[in-house]
Amino acid sequence: MGMRVLVARLDNAGDVLLSGPCVRAVAAGAESVTMLAGPRGRAAAELLPGVDDVIEWCAPWIDPEPPPVTAEYTKTLRDRVTGFDAALVVTSFHQSPLPLALILRECGVPWIGAISDDYPGSLLDLRHRVHGDPPEAERALALAEAAGFALPPGDDGRLAVRGPLPDVSEVAGDPGYVVVHPAASVPAREWPAAQCAEAVRMLTGDGYRVVVTGGPADKELTARVAGEYALDLAGRTDLSQLAAVLSGASVLVAPNTGPAHLAAAVGTPVVSLFAPVVPAARWAPYGVPVVLLGDQEAPCRDTRARRCPVPGHPCLAGVTPDEVRQAVEKLGGAA
Repeated sequence: MGMRVLVARLDNAGDVLLSGPCVRAVAAGAESVTMLAGPRGRAAAELLPGVDDVIEWCAPWIDPEPPPVTAEYTKTLRDRVTGFDAALVVTSFHQSPLPLALILRECGVPWIGAISDDYPGSLLDLRHRVHGDPPEAERALALAEAAGFALPPGDDGRLAVRGPLPDVSEVAGDPGYVVVHPAASVPAREWPAAQCAEAVRMLTGDGYRVVVTGGPADKELTARVAGEYALDLAGRTDLSQLAAVLSGASVLVAPNTGPAHLAAAVGTPVVSLFAPVVPAARWAPYGVPVVLLGDQEAPCRDTRARRCPVPGHPCLAGVTPDEVRQAVEKLGGAA
């Protein structure tokens, strides 16, 4: 009998998608892979090739709206994590894997690996170190490789989602449109709405068919951005349907947000309006053609700020709608 392996990635959908190559490497050498994901990442975990099952649990040390830490709450995870032979805890550079490793040890997981700068004591069997500033997908894959798992022959290590994707032609129309996704999980990463709306107007004026996407909470923003020029799909797609919409796009225009990584996972080029609050070297869309816009040397660089700490939001406010139009053309958007 092969190994039953738990792979944990407890934050947002984009983070989970970036762990996809790591998951596929584990799946190539294990009997089964269960993904431990947070509520903001569960839908993405269900899209990953190689995942056999998903356990959802909200980590109090990671989620931005954390539940209280109580014995009763941690027991809700302990009761579900049983029978695993090994676990890999996938984190970003600023996150510690040790709180989860402690709980997994209490659950009886006999072997645990993670990337950790902190001394883990007996919490980890594999304490992996990653040097330099690799993309997040490569960083996670390095952990799997250090644990003895490798991508199967023919796997290029790019992001991917499970197919087949749903038919969204009745919602989005025939493929070949440009998708504009204006929202991000935090305001510091968003391009100003007025400039985004002007870019949509200019793109449609050039003959592009534009589709604006967003979640139910983004409807006011997407309505402003779409105006009378673009199709507004805010709140009308789940994550698999959004993946299908993005797979039919010639280009995505988006900030640093989960749909940018979802576009990469379906092979769609991205115009990335990237605020440098986190490093683009780690977090830019991975494995697809990208035009990166935004001042990467702005004062907000590497602050991980949720709201822009600089008056006027200069890192992205300085990007003009015409620059976005030119980037769409460069990436092959067919008007």
